[in-house]
Amino acid sequence: MVEVKRKKGESFDGMYRRFLKRMQFSGKILEAKGRQFKQSKKSEAAKRKSALVALQYRRKREYLRKIGKLVEEPRRRW
Repeated sequence: MVEVKRKKGESFDGMYRRFLKRMQFSGKILEAKGRQFKQSKKSEAAKRKSALVALQYRRKREYLRKIGKLVEEPRRRW
């Protein structure tokens, strides 16, 4: 935890700036952001299941493309 005490004759703004600078150098902000957006890892069974579902969709899409029922749109380049 970052601790900042107000110096004699120091304005609140000055103390606040010092606090922000210490917070930035401590790495606590980056750590908090990392925790905020961290996604839990999938279990092996969940990975396998999602891979099988993706494979099924891929095979169905390929089949529809081969028989001419799937009209592919041209890929956009950004």
